[in-house]
Parts: sequence; structure tokens; C-alpha cells
Amino acid sequence: MTDLDLLYSEEEEALRAAVRGLLADHCDPAGVIVRTESETPHDIALWKALADGMGLAGLLIPEELDGQGATHREAAVVLEELGRAVAPVPYLTSAVVATEALLECGADDLLTELATATTIGALAVALNTAPGGAFRTVRVENGTLHGELTGIADAAVADVLLVPADDGGLYAVAADAATVTAKPSLDLTRPVATVVLDGAPGRRLGDAEPAVRRALRAAAGLLASEQLGVADWTLTETVRYLKERKQFNRPVGGFQALKHRLAQLWLEVVNLRAAARGAADALATGADTDVAVAVAQAYAAPVAVHAAEEALQLHAGIGMTWEHPIHLYLKRAKADSIAYGTAGAHRAALAELVDLQAP
Repeated sequence: MTDLDLLYSEEEEALRAAVRGLLADHCDPAGVIVRTESETPHDIALWKALADGMGLAGLLIPEELDGQGATHREAAVVLEELGRAVAPVPYLTSAVVATEALLECGADDLLTELATATTIGALAVALNTAPGGAFRTVRVENGTLHGELTGIADAAVADVLLVPADDGGLYAVAADAATVTAKPSLDLTRPVATVVLDGAPGRRLGDAEPAVRRALRAAAGLLASEQLGVADWTLTETVRYLKERKQFNRPVGGFQALKHRLAQLWLEVVNLRAAARGAADALATGADTDVAVAVAQAYAAPVAVHAAEEALQLHAGIGMTWEHPIHLYLKRAKADSIAYGTAGAHRAALAELVDLQAP
């Protein structure tokens, strides 16, 4: 496979089919809506089926550490399907973000635990932090950690927190040694929390700066695949609905004005697919990774939000109801639009990377 081959391989399509089948059986929209109304929005049973049953938690982890030894291309396929289902599982935060940080630090024992789904990890850096951006740290005093970190995604279900400290280190902290308080979040399928450490013991894993930078770069690049899944589902579902809904005794989808809107949206989604695949391939090969990630994120958020907004509007009254799942996709798209850096932040980073400064 060459660096420019962004088509899905047979293995990737087989992986997609397997994940989509599992989600169809265990992650129906009505069930997700009910779960978001509860105090435990995470679907741990689904996570176990994905992570342990299918071995997807260890996709990016080498085989000698009980992982799958796959690449970011395969992880991107999984995230596309999770985005299509707005699945409330900590895949991005544990199997990608925490895993990438641990790979940078060489924490083999924790990587094995993540790969075998015995542990869920979370990087204690705010969800809105862009790759290369500044992040908050905690204090190290007498060998223990003290401080407060906000906006930590999926901290509520994490077993181990990877915490950056003011001495430049990244520390592994058992989640039960911290106080984790859920906070209101627009996207209830990926809740955030505040983490307070008051004398928590921690094990230094390595340097925080390169580990966090690597983790956030992978997160931003693969988030585009999740956003692709959101956009693709909303477009497909809207086309299906407009073929069935009738006005003046003819399908609404036959009206020219709506055809034009859907055609424009289809072009945007196709371009998003190319950008997302480009970022995943660059992460896998190491070729122009920073540029590919910045391009993908500069484009992904507006398209995902636009697709969800169009779906909501074109479903008319039923799209405004709490019972219809479109609101889940709009909230995920909106939340993703600020996760790991806004589109504007990535455009600014891209301008600097290619030495073409904005006016």
C-alpha cells in the first residue's frame, strides 16, 4: 500500500462490518437516549464487547504487549462506526489518547492492561486542548500530587488517570485516589468531569510534554473520522427520510431545492472522508502528520455540524423531538467542534506549518 492510497482495504471493510454489526445489536438510538438521561451514560457492557470481545482496545498497541499491532487506519474505521452510532464508550479517550501517551512513555505494563481491557485510561488534559497547546498541570509536593483539572473527558469511567505535573512529568494515578465530579456537558455521550487531587500518590511514567503532544495529535487526527461517521449517518438518514415523507402527494426528496442542499452536503461529506482518511494514513505512516491532522480538523468540524443541522431541519417537526436521535448527533458534532482544538485553531496551525500566514 502506498502513502497515497486512501481507499479502504478488504481488512478495513471487514473490520467495519464487524463493528457495525455489533453496534446494531447493542447500541440502538433509543437505548442511547435512555442512557443519556441516567446517571451512568457510559455503556460499559458495550465497551467490554468492543474492547475485550473484539480486541479493539489494543488496536494501536504492539502484539508483544497483548495488543493487535494495527495502525491508525484501522482505529479510524472503528471511530467512524462509533461516530455513526454516537456510542457512549471511552474508545477515543482510552484506546487512542491514553494509549498514545503511554506509548510515548514506554509504560508497557499499563499498555498491556489497556490492551486486555482490564483498565480504562484517561489523559487528564482538558478536552478542548489543541495539539501543541498549553495544558494545566498539578503540583508535586512530597511525592504526592495536588491540584484541580477541569474538562476531562470520560474521567468518570477511568481506572487510571494520566496526570501532567509541574515538574514536567506525566504521572499515573489510580482513579479512586482522586475526586472525580461530573460536570454538565452538551454531549452526554462523552461526559466531562473535574478531577481533584489532594495528596494522591502517583507513579512517574515519563516526560509530559512529548506524551501529551503525541496523544493530542492522534486524538485530533482520528476525531475527524468520528466526525465523518456523524456526518455520514445524518446525511444517509436524512436522504432516507425525505424519500418517505410526502407533501402534495409526492416525496419531499423530489423537490429541487432540497436536492441541491443534499447534493452540496454530499460533496462536503465526500471531501471530509478524504481529509479524515488522509489524517489517519499520515498518523500511520508518519508522513506530513502535522499538516494532515490540521487539514482534517480545519475541515471536519464545520461539515459535521452542518450535516447535523441540516438533518435536524429537514426532518421538520419530528427532528425537534427528544425521542428522535438527531439531537444526539447535533450535540456530538457541536462538542467535537471544540474538542482537541477548534477549526480556527487548526487553520492557524496549518498556516504556520506551510509558512502561509493569514492576513
